[in-house]
Amino acid sequence: MTYCVGIRLNAGLVFLSDSRTNAGLDAISTFRKMIIYEKPGDRFMVLLSAGNLSISQSVREILQVEKLPQPDGEPLTIWNAKSMFDATRVLGSAVRRVFEHDAAALHNAGVDFNANMIFGGQIKGEAMRLFHIYSAGNFIEATRETCFFQIGESKYGKPILDRVLTPTTPLEEAAKCALVSMDSTLKSNLSVGLPLDLLVYEEGKLRSDNIAVIDDQNPYFRMIRGTWGQRLREVFEAIDDPHWDGSDTTHPLLAPSERYEPMRKISRPDEKIV
Repeated sequence: MTYCVGIRLNAGLVFLSDSRTNAGLDAISTFRKMIIYEKPGDRFMVLLSAGNLSISQSVREILQVEKLPQPDGEPLTIWNAKSMFDATRVLGSAVRRVFEHDAAALHNAGVDFNANMIFGGQIKGEAMRLFHIYSAGNFIEATRETCFFQIGESKYGKPILDRVLTPTTPLEEAAKCALVSMDSTLKSNLSVGLPLDLLVYEEGKLRSDNIAVIDDQNPYFRMIRGTWGQRLREVFEAIDDPHWDGSDTTHPLLAPSERYEPMRKISRPDEKIV
């Protein structure tokens, strides 16, 4: 399984991925799920992948050489695309090529064609953009209302992202939020595992040196894991316990309501229970 998150902010982009692909008692494998396509000063793109490993690896290799024919002019590639939208179209084409080549054989073997990807970055002359690509090669783009995408085992890490992230969130704060999100996922699901790949991209740079590989000995992530759990417990303990008697608290659990009443089955004294 996998957990990856991509975040688009006014200040830049944040990408985080785990590296676990199998999680049995004796079958744990590690493969990097983040790849960077970079031409300093011209374009900077990051791809995160989840789903069937053989599919995502094939797509990653094909993407570097994929050519999307155009009605006029030279074929479109990720290296000559003038926009991230066009680069994402090339990625969708690569996904469909792998589907055409492998889907039937996978189906005959009882394996679904399962691939989800996050693709984002910036091409010179254009604003940063972030996309979520599906197994059919179609995609959607992040907006101000939805400024992050998750793929893989997303449910455990989503609450912290929903509560914290906005387009104006600073990059370092967003990176911290992504790591807390990952820690929550690691805590609840064995199929997601270390090491992690974290990348922070500053708007307009067209390159990034803020790339970290994080293992269980990383000082910052060890601090995150210990502090987040401790602070959660402190906040939980600071919240009042429920009180049934409204006179004992300003936040009574048993509040008057005309709409909701419990359903009860009252037995008669002479009713025979079978």
